[in-house]
Amino acid sequence: MTQEMAVYILKETLTIALLISAPILAAGLVVGLAVGIFQSVTQIHEMTLTFIPKILAVVGVILLLFPWMIQSILGFTRNIFTLMGNV
Repeated sequence: MTQEMAVYILKETLTIALLISAPILAAGLVVGLAVGIFQSVTQIHEMTLTFIPKILAVVGVILLLFPWMIQSILGFTRNIFTLMGNV
């Protein structure tokens, strides 16, 4: 394995990890911000109010994007096995 191939594999690994985790993290961020603004406006400071909407949003995004995530991971895995055959 050459140094260029190792760098390519590392770059692809980080890229696919970022692409898969970004929508989930963005959903949690947006819902957390909305709940925080709601709590500030209404002065309701219930600790559990922040977690339930975030959990529901994250689970919803995972269920919605699960087929795309699986296809991305499978494509990456096929690419890695193809590269292993060339080594």
